[in-house]
Amino acid sequence: MKPIDPNALGKVAVLMGGSSAEREVSLMSGSGVLAALRAQGVDAHAFDPAERPLDALKREGFDRAFVALHGRFGEDGTVQGALELLRIPYTGSGVMACSIALDKIMTKRIWRFEGLPTADWRTVHGAGELRQALAELGAPVMVKPAHEGSSIGITKLSDPEQCEAAYALAAKYDPSVLVEQFIDGDEVTCTVLGSGADAHALPLVRIVAPGGNYDYEHKYFSDDTQYFCPSGLPADEEALIQRLVVQAYRVLNCQGWGRAEVMIRRSDRMPFLLEMNTSPGMTSHSLVPMSARAAGISYEQLCLRLLADAALHS
Repeated sequence: MKPIDPNALGKVAVLMGGSSAEREVSLMSGSGVLAALRAQGVDAHAFDPAERPLDALKREGFDRAFVALHGRFGEDGTVQGALELLRIPYTGSGVMACSIALDKIMTKRIWRFEGLPTADWRTVHGAGELRQALAELGAPVMVKPAHEGSSIGITKLSDPEQCEAAYALAAKYDPSVLVEQFIDGDEVTCTVLGSGADAHALPLVRIVAPGGNYDYEHKYFSDDTQYFCPSGLPADEEALIQRLVVQAYRVLNCQGWGRAEVMIRRSDRMPFLLEMNTSPGMTSHSLVPMSARAAGISYEQLCLRLLADAALHS
């Protein structure tokens, strides 16, 4: 890769915080990115869209934006659309890819249509429909808000008596609730960098959380979760998953970078795609920097590379 001149990147806004349920995580991600860019001589500044109007980016002469927002109003195409209108190049995918990827149900529909493996699911609108989905899919299932990340609002459900509480928790964050067949096996995550034909996967990270419960606490704050990179999987199995994830990334027309979550079924080692993140976490516990390090890319180099690839998509 050619050397990147930090001065050529201009005045940079690191978009962080925002108003989604993942605000706290976004502030951590953005702070890390901001420090990394400044350490390399980039004229970078924190910008919180929850506290300042986005059109201030134009008034204050920002040349490009690093999107370190997570969840709604940051990873769902809304901020990307505003940046397109302002004509400020930004990191990551464009409006449509972001909008689709944050919608777990739409993502699964597209992957299923394209013949890519993803766990069976139902969309439910009440506890009664959830009980029916549990009976059809078989226990256990994962009950999730359709438009949230970071394991927010998720319940692993086996007991029909818990349907009311599981539905209420997910519906608290999203009127659209996804019920997904639970895949018992290894959990891995795969980072993709680049766009189109140049998109390529980084080494997998295998995740082992206490009791198999990789929830919000274990993702961002606990030191009990174990991460393995190299993953320890057989080389041919890792290569298969990398190819699958790159295909899933291209199908959604993701660009710049992304990270997919994959479950490998224990019984037959078949991988199942769970979701695609178009603005992955960049905290001290995050998996993209871990994967990049295994590929010989430092956190600082990764941030600079992503920023240099900032673009407009329409």
